Amino acid sequence: MSRQPPREFVAPVQRFRIRYAKRGQLRFASHRDFQRAFERALRRAEVPMAYSAGFSPHPKISYANAAPTGTASEAEYLEIAVAEHCRADDLQTRIDTALPPGLDIVEVVEARTPDFVQRLEGSRWRIALPGVSPDAAQRAVTALLATHDVVVERLTKNGMRRVEVLPAVVDIAVTEGRAASVAESSETCAIMQVVLRQETPAVRPDDVLAALRSVADLAPQVPPQVTRESQGPLAEGGNAGGITIGDPLAADREA
Repeated sequence: MSRQPPREFVAPVQRFRIRYAKRGQLRFASHRDFQRAFERALRRAEVPMAYSAGFSPHPKISYANAAPTGTASEAEYLEIAVAEHCRADDLQTRIDTALPPGLDIVEVVEARTPDFVQRLEGSRWRIALPGVSPDAAQRAVTALLATHDVVVERLTKNGMRRVEVLPAVVDIAVTEGRAASVAESSETCAIMQVVLRQETPAVRPDDVLAALRSVADLAPQVPPQVTRESQGPLAEGGNAGGITIGDPLAADREA
């Protein structure tokens, strides 16, 4: 039996960069779960996707730095290529409507610059620690930053991996705030704002928590609530000084 000829390659006419959020119970969705949901949403929204060539064509989608399963996020990014000219605001409305609640399209911008992934230099994480006072969290952070070398172990699909934490820690600040509980009530607790440099191997919020547990015996009895608030280029300054996370889509808006 003769094989089917390969699909004719059609060059994309536009590329779009999309910022999306994982909220509520959808924070427990894995990256693979999101990929399936997003591709179904593209089909329901009738987005004219460009496809790869060959015998098993796939829609041209590129994902960047997905947040770990179990963490919420306000700043996830991906890029799509389309075969017909589209408007960014129209794409945002159509795709967002087709996605389940909790997976939300925040912004769509036409890609006009190269090297987008290289601009994702760092992430700012909000880590709520139910049952932990700000004073206790601050003591643990002070102990961590005073340590010269902290290595934690993480279980991966290839076995245990040793991760050095401190080189990736750009900034940690402790404040008082509220964390929503499973009963939708709230309580005052320690909130850590952590800026991590995105390197290889990547250091994740759970690695920072493991380091705090190792150095200062900080072990919350209730699971921490972790949210990625932003990711983008690292810059010094800002109104409050220190390190800021820039907007990675700014260059495309200006181009």
